[in-house]
Amino acid sequence: MRFLTLNVQNLRLRRRAGRPRLDGARDLDVPEDATPGAGALDLADRRLTARLIAAAAADVVCLQEVFDRATLDFFADHLLRAAGAPDYPHRVCLPGNDGRGRDIALLSRRPLAAVASHAAATPAGLGIVPPEGVPADRPLFRRDCLVAEVSGLVIYAVHLKAPGPDAARARAVRRAEAEGVRRLVERRFADPARGMWLVMGDLNEPGGDGAGGPAVAPLLAPFGVDLMERLAPADRWTFHLPGPAPEEERYSRPDALIASPALAARFPDAVPEVLRMGLARTARRHAGPRFEDVGRHRPRASDHAALAITFRGL
Repeated sequence: MRFLTLNVQNLRLRRRAGRPRLDGARDLDVPEDATPGAGALDLADRRLTARLIAAAAADVVCLQEVFDRATLDFFADHLLRAAGAPDYPHRVCLPGNDGRGRDIALLSRRPLAAVASHAAATPAGLGIVPPEGVPADRPLFRRDCLVAEVSGLVIYAVHLKAPGPDAARARAVRRAEAEGVRRLVERRFADPARGMWLVMGDLNEPGGDGAGGPAVAPLLAPFGVDLMERLAPADRWTFHLPGPAPEEERYSRPDALIASPALAARFPDAVPEVLRMGLARTARRHAGPRFEDVGRHRPRASDHAALAITFRGL
């Protein structure tokens, strides 16, 4: 069984002049993405997003930054189908806590069971200490922790707090979110080490351990197994942020696959694949092939690479 996670960078369906149109892979924080002409590249972006997902041919796809279910359906029924992707009859996109509608979505070729949003979960309800200044009765997850079971494997689909604008405060929130995900796993499994579970998505970990270690440490060893460590360190990056000069550009690995010890032990040869063929050509570190329509900055599939893994026999 094959799994894929991808931050699709602001996938939103709008209606302009009465016609449906998807936003492109842009955040509007780059000057060239906010020009009137930038919108002309939106469809090209989304065709590349669909082509990237189609090329992965995954059974279960976890997407971050999808605006709503209507957006997910339009993208799947039109662009994914046109790109030759497998049919995904089982779809989930539930409202989360991101005020701009960037939700977590699941597409699956197999039935999804026990689907549950945890957007309403609070630190008090999960039994964890909230970050300073965060009320214990307010939602913990900045987006959601979307849980679903497929073929006996429980997926925890996440998109944790971004590193900015206050890095220290964001780290504290991200740490609490990671503790919240762990608490959900512990409540589901009497012995989490022996359970079959997988945390997948965008952890927004900026790279480097920092003064107190990774913010997502509650999910890491010995509790979980970071499957990205099965790759060589130089091959783990999944995100590129361009800079005004090559020495100022950033590469990091926010996207993750964290398996239970039992899942990792059952599939010792399962190695993540980082699919970078949709990244902008400014990501110079990627020397491999790209889709021919990818531009210097845009069109592109996303500012994230896709991350896939196959558990053969699941």
